[in-house]
Amino acid sequence: MTTAVVFDSAGTLLHTYRVLKDVRDGTVHKNAETITLTASCKERALILLYLNSRDIIDEDPTRLLSEYLRENNIEFGISCTCKAVTADYIRDLLYNDTCATIGDLQECIRAVWCVCKKETVVAVNSGVMLNGNLGGIEFVITAGGSPFPLARETIQDLQTRGVATYIASGDRVKKLLKMADYLGVPQDNTHGVATPAIKEQVVADLKRLYDTVVMVGDGINDLRAMKKADFAILSLQQNSKKPEPLIKAADFIITSVYEVVGIIDNLE
Repeated sequence: MTTAVVFDSAGTLLHTYRVLKDVRDGTVHKNAETITLTASCKERALILLYLNSRDIIDEDPTRLLSEYLRENNIEFGISCTCKAVTADYIRDLLYNDTCATIGDLQECIRAVWCVCKKETVVAVNSGVMLNGNLGGIEFVITAGGSPFPLARETIQDLQTRGVATYIASGDRVKKLLKMADYLGVPQDNTHGVATPAIKEQVVADLKRLYDTVVMVGDGINDLRAMKKADFAILSLQQNSKKPEPLIKAADFIITSVYEVVGIIDNLE
C-alpha cells in the first residue's frame, strides 16, 4: 500500500507566535487565530506580503504601508477568503489603503522577533487582513514559526517507512521552502500560499497517485482537505480549542506531531 501524508505548516509542523494590530483603534492582539478571524466576516481576506522584514524595519514609520507597497512593487498572495475575489480587487484595497503605516507593521515584527529570536530555526512572515466593508487594511500581521519538537524526526521516520511527505500551507512560498529543507520535505512536495481550495485539490491530486492520503491540519482552513483525504488527523499541539466541524471531520486527534508516525503504522 502506498501512502502520502500532507501536513499543514503553522500550528501543525511549526509552533507559531502571531501578533496582529488593528490599524484603526491601535489595539494589539497576540496569538490570535487569523483564519478564524477571517472566517468571521465574509468581507475579510487574509493576504501574505512578499517583503523582507529587515527592509521594513529600516523604513520611515510614519509612511503609509500602501505607498511603500506600490513604490517597491511588492507582490502578495491570497491566503484565505470567505468569498471569491480577484487579484485586482485585492490589489485595489491593498495599494490604496489610507490607514496602515509602516510603523504599525514594525510594531508587529519587533514583537514577534522578541519572542522568536532565541529559536534555532525561525520563519517570519508578514501580511495584512483586508476588509471590503472598511475599504482597506483592517489588521497588519506578523507571525514567527519554529518546528515543534520531533517535527523533523516525524518527517524522517515517515520517509524511512516509504511514506511520501507533503506540505500544503498558506505560508509564503520562499519561507516555506526553507523550512521544508530543514524538515526534510522535498521542495517539489511543498505547496505555499495554499488556500483551502488549493489544499483540497492537492489532496485530490495525490489520491490519484497513492492508495491512501492522510491530511494533518489544525485550522478551519484545513477542513476541506481533511474531508477530501482518506484519513484526517487534527493537531491540538498549538491550541486545544477547535471548532466543532474540525473535530467531527477528524479520524484521529493528536497532541504531538510525532503521533502521526504511530497512526500511519497502524493504518498500514
